[in-house]
Order: sequence, then structure tokens, then C-alpha cells
Amino acid sequence: MTLMEIDDFDYELPTNLIAQQPPKVRGDSKLLIVNPNKNSNIDSHCKNFYDYLSPNDLLIFNDTKVIKARLFGEKATGGKVELLIENIISSNHALAMIKTSKKVQIGLKIFITKSIFLEVIELNEKLFQVKLFESNFTSLLEEFGHVPLPPYIDRKDEAGDLERYQTTFAKNLGAVAAPTAGLHFTENDFLRFKRHKIKYNFLTLHVGSGTFQPVKTKNIFDHQMHYEYFNISEQLKDQILKTKGVGGRIIAIGTTCMRALEASFIDNEIRTGNQKTNIFITPGYQFNIVDSLFTNFHLPKSTLLMLVSAFAGYEFTKKIYNHAINNKYRFFSYGDAIFIEQKKLKVDL
Repeated sequence: MTLMEIDDFDYELPTNLIAQQPPKVRGDSKLLIVNPNKNSNIDSHCKNFYDYLSPNDLLIFNDTKVIKARLFGEKATGGKVELLIENIISSNHALAMIKTSKKVQIGLKIFITKSIFLEVIELNEKLFQVKLFESNFTSLLEEFGHVPLPPYIDRKDEAGDLERYQTTFAKNLGAVAAPTAGLHFTENDFLRFKRHKIKYNFLTLHVGSGTFQPVKTKNIFDHQMHYEYFNISEQLKDQILKTKGVGGRIIAIGTTCMRALEASFIDNEIRTGNQKTNIFITPGYQFNIVDSLFTNFHLPKSTLLMLVSAFAGYEFTKKIYNHAINNKYRFFSYGDAIFIEQKKLKVDL
């Protein structure tokens, strides 16, 4: 299968399987353990994840922190406006997605209160640059911002989302979507990692709203990916090389970690420091860094489903998603997880 079309990545998902709330206890989720090279799948639980790890392995987490990026305001006429702050450029300048009933024009003023307002100063195809008056973005989002729950969660954000749509190890502010694979892990999990001598480390990739943008081109290879910013430390690079040297696995906790790690591999080496990427991982991609992947279940026709299909194999991914649906796994951000023990050794196209 060399020419891949968007419909190749479609599947029917009963709406009752889309998790609208997190589990009552963080980490109390089902975990599907799969291995494409053994054609195996085991229904398990996140608490059993340790049983599939060895001391030579290295777990890598994304420590980005979600900002309260959603704002609601009004035009001078009283019309409703919704903003999603994508990137804060300075204390009073940012890039944002804007949703309103009419086309957004330069000079549009959006009032958060009677005295605090934003003005659209530049147009872009997808993002608008806005200038904030009578406040700064740190204070504005803290006081008036809402948790930017994904569009498939069909409810308003609640007080509990402030904690639950954030990993317990979130550190570096900048994401407008959570690295959802990390939502399953608690502080006790990290204590347990230390007790069992399981190595782990962190990178930072600020997840953008583009992660929810649907692929609209018939041929998936015509799709243009959004950019995301990430950082990999020298310490993490050294740890990766050491892990590879002793035959351990590099285990990406989430597709955001995988994107950062694979994007960092340039000219046969891992580049460190601040970087940006619009890498598009599709079936046929040859993985250079990541050996295993822990991730949630992803949207139909999404770039993240294509990434998983590249890692586990296209036909095997269809099989395990069907298994998850038939066994009533919970899907998407607040849903259950899957651990792909080993990347598919032979690419199927």
C-alpha cells in the first residue's frame, strides 16, 4: 500500500466509548499490551505496566505544562468570541485561533472585561496575532482562562480538569493540549520506578492545537503538519546512547515524546537544545530512536493514528483498534492506554 488515502485511517467508534471524564483515580485505566512482531495482544491494567519493563529500559516523558489557553470574550457589538491562545510571544502579544460568527478582520477588538481587551493586529492562515491591553497574558489566563479541553469532550471545563488535564510532573508552561499518555502516571509510580531501578527522564514538547486538526487531503502525504517546539537535554541524549549501548529499549511515553525524539535525529545523531518540528510520521517511516510506545487511543483520520500505524504496522493497528472497541476500552485524552512493546520490524505498505 504505497498510496495511502485518508479513508484508510477511518474507523467507526461508538460515542459512548469517548471518555468524557477522567477515571476517578488517576492511573485506574485499562492497558492493552501488544506486540506486532508476535502478533499478540493482552488485556491488562496500567498498574501492571511494570511487569513489562526491565532495568535496562529508559522511559521518556514529556514535562510540558498546559496553560489555561481558552478565553471567552465579546465584540463591541456584543457578539461572542472564543480564543485559543496558541503561543505567547511577549507579555502582551500572542498567536491565537479565533472562533466567531463572522470573518475576523484586522483591528477587531475583543473585550474580556470592560477595560481589558485584545486587538487583532495581524492575519495568518490559521493563527492571528493579538495584542493585549490593560493586562498581561500571565495574569489574564490565570484569572480568565479555561482549561483547553479537546473538542471531542462534549462539556465545559470543570474545576477538576485543572488537575486532571495536567500530568503530575508538568513543569514547563506552554502546551495547549495535554501529553495525554502521561496522565496515567502518579507520584507513586515514579517512586516505584526508583524502587525497581527503572530509569526515566524528561523532554519538553509544547503540544499545539494542531494535534486536533483533521487531515483534509485525500492523499495523506499532501497534508502539511503544524510546527511544535521542543527541547532535548544533553543529559537525556547521553542516557539514550547509554541505554542503546546496553541493549535497553527507549520507551516513549506518548506520541509527543516520539515526535520530539525522532525529529531530533538528524545526520545520524541526536541534536539537543531548543528545536521545532513539523515531522509527519506515516507508514513506511523508519524509526531511529524509539523502540516502544505507550500511548492513548487516537482519533479516526488523525496524524497520531497514522504515527501509531507506522510504528505497529498498518494492518496490526487496525486489528488492535477493533479489539479495543469490541472490548469497550475508553478512547482519547481521558481514556485507556496501549503499550506497544516493540516496533514492527518489517514495514508493511
